[in-house]
Amino acid sequence: MDDHLLGWLNTLDEERLARVLAHRPDALAPPWPRRMNTLAQRLGNGFAVSRAMFALPLPCLEIVEARLVVGDRATPADLAEFLGTDAEQVSRWLDVLYDHALAWPDDEGRVRLADGMARSWPTPCGLGEPLSRYLDSWTMSADALKQLALRLGLSPRGPKRMAVARVAAALADPERVARLLDHGPEGTTTLARRFAWEGPAREVEGGLFVTPGTPEKWAADHGLLFRPSWDVAEMPREVALAVRGAGYRAPFTPAAPEVAAIPVDPETVDHLMTLAAPHAVERAAALLDNTAKSPLPLLKTGGVGVREIRRVARETGCDEDESRVSLEICAVARLLAFDQEAGGLVPTERFDRWRLSDAATRLRVLLAAWWRMSRSSLRRVDGRYVTVLGDDPDGATLARARHALFDVLATLPVGTAVADRASLVHSTRWRAPLLDHALLADCAPAVMEEARLLGLIAQDTLTDLGRALAGLGEQAGDEQDESVPDVELDPALVECSSRALASVRRSALFGADLTAVVTGPPAPELAELLDRVADRESRGSASVWRFSHASVRRALDAGHTAEDLLSDLSEVGTVPQPLDYLVRDVARRHGEVTVTSVACIVQAADPVLLAEIAAHRRLAGLGLRLLAPTVLASAAPADRTLAALRENGYAPMPVEDTGQIQIRRAQVEARRGGTLILLPGGQVAELPAPPYSMVEPTPDPREHARRLVTARDGEARPTGRTWAVIGRMATRLPTAQQSLLGFVVDRGVRAAITLADGVTATVSHGELTGAVLDAWCEEAGDYLEFPLAEIVEVRGSPA
Repeated sequence: MDDHLLGWLNTLDEERLARVLAHRPDALAPPWPRRMNTLAQRLGNGFAVSRAMFALPLPCLEIVEARLVVGDRATPADLAEFLGTDAEQVSRWLDVLYDHALAWPDDEGRVRLADGMARSWPTPCGLGEPLSRYLDSWTMSADALKQLALRLGLSPRGPKRMAVARVAAALADPERVARLLDHGPEGTTTLARRFAWEGPAREVEGGLFVTPGTPEKWAADHGLLFRPSWDVAEMPREVALAVRGAGYRAPFTPAAPEVAAIPVDPETVDHLMTLAAPHAVERAAALLDNTAKSPLPLLKTGGVGVREIRRVARETGCDEDESRVSLEICAVARLLAFDQEAGGLVPTERFDRWRLSDAATRLRVLLAAWWRMSRSSLRRVDGRYVTVLGDDPDGATLARARHALFDVLATLPVGTAVADRASLVHSTRWRAPLLDHALLADCAPAVMEEARLLGLIAQDTLTDLGRALAGLGEQAGDEQDESVPDVELDPALVECSSRALASVRRSALFGADLTAVVTGPPAPELAELLDRVADRESRGSASVWRFSHASVRRALDAGHTAEDLLSDLSEVGTVPQPLDYLVRDVARRHGEVTVTSVACIVQAADPVLLAEIAAHRRLAGLGLRLLAPTVLASAAPADRTLAALRENGYAPMPVEDTGQIQIRRAQVEARRGGTLILLPGGQVAELPAPPYSMVEPTPDPREHARRLVTARDGEARPTGRTWAVIGRMATRLPTAQQSLLGFVVDRGVRAAITLADGVTATVSHGELTGAVLDAWCEEAGDYLEFPLAEIVEVRGSPA
């Protein structure tokens, strides 16, 4: 823990502390800190500091680099001078660093940095280590230091500390270094400038440093270059600054680059959103229905192969890009999972609940999954798409790049769009400079295209859905999270998702030519119904479906009846007579022949019909033999028998031995009551509704700041030896368990305790208040008090 950080936190008022907590939500992760020292430990944690730095814009990082160069005694005025700007500009961006607790002022007005910041910049501003690191090193003997002082025209007298100070001061003087370089061999100045601007470390030819008369040997003899190894040389920080000159100022770009923009019609953008959003829900439902019938196999190396992507795209009527995006989103949303028995990806039970939700809720689940997805479905590497659901080492960076791009897009006023994507990437680099620049430029087009397919972007500008999602960057969650309620239930996103689906068409125009036309974006329920019984011929501003014998038979094969189909179709439009005849005619013949999977039995109510089938020459390959006047046995599997009968003009119906159609599901979570059942017609119902676990909300930053300030300003914590108090009060515990309970208090370890009344709890981060253990209880999601005298057992509980 950084004592300087703790001291600064103790000086903050409630408002300023609330700002820090709002910008560092990681500090409020359960168990919530109750004391300033615990908060300081979390804020100063190296991993937390590294993550917080990704939220900083370029000016903040430039100030951090300047502070590392100037040194520990740097004040805002010193930084302003080094950056060549005014103190007001520096103070503005220092406040951003202060709000993230990555920097803070000390009592003397000097700027201090979190420990993890210095480790992130070993060469700030392209400068190397301080000169003192080389001069104070054990490799620099006292005799060698005296020789260096003499070459620089300095007095070699006095202790080593004084000699180091004199040499450092001389080599940090730009004028003196310039005069020194003038006396060097030809090429010395060029060598020094190369190290000063393109260093600090460079590969060299080691032999030149031992050859008399070379610029390399002369620079090393005069302390301008040091060699940590034979073929590598480094220039110290002070020397590089002196070579750059007294007029050198570190780069500082307080203003963000402008994004080239053009005007667009907001109504057109809104219309495109209402077209894309329902289509995204429809695509996901079609893909999941397809995998329910045909599990999606995985490659041996992981991920889904291109051949399977193309098959799914062809069978669902989507293009490959849409299938890639939908597949990865459904997997992240836990709507799709691998099932060992099925041998591939199949819908999960969560899909059944998702399917029962309204369209706006389904859309938000998909958007929340895409927002936290650590992959890019449409990114190309070396001209080829990455494997769908394959391992991507750049996953975490891709998620940050997505959020950063949306942050920049959100700054554009409504009615303006990006005119040049290169300017968008350039502005994003300013906002998120720690992102890999090549990766950002590589994935930006893919992010824009994926967002367009989801209705988040239209004509290269954010839709209302996109703006609502862009405001949830801090609550994005992680790809490993099963759900993110803060995103899915955000009021702004709820309102926008409902409006995006408000204009969908819930009725169709049925024609006598056996077509159905939907003039506008179809509602997901309508699209699902028409896809079930007809083949889609076109998409866009108007969608067209065509009914045929094969499409109606497909619906009947799925377990629907003619009455159910006609009833459902009549609810969305007027069914013409030709369509009614088609459905009833196909249904009349459907089921005349039934096929069971039990050793492939073929049955028919008409013995003459079955005899005809048995004698059919084209069906001889099935090895049919008559078991009874109405029963045939086939030597071929059921699927092959079905196909052969259909090819020869019959209309058999597959029947399980139970008489019902079954769909496999992958179990990805424990059931908590409630039953999902498959109703006739393929409809899913749930009886009763499952109890959803309520996620304990993170404390409000202002409210928690008030608690911390109250605890800081209140009475001091009771002091006393932990072991003595526990030994005296927890008399029901043996000595070993008393020691474990002491670790819960002193080190915050995790343990399971049992009380006298049989109640058990998992506790950590405890404090002793008199005869009571005040500790974080994982089951309650809050701090609770446990009387020491009532604790009868303590067990270790690994995380």
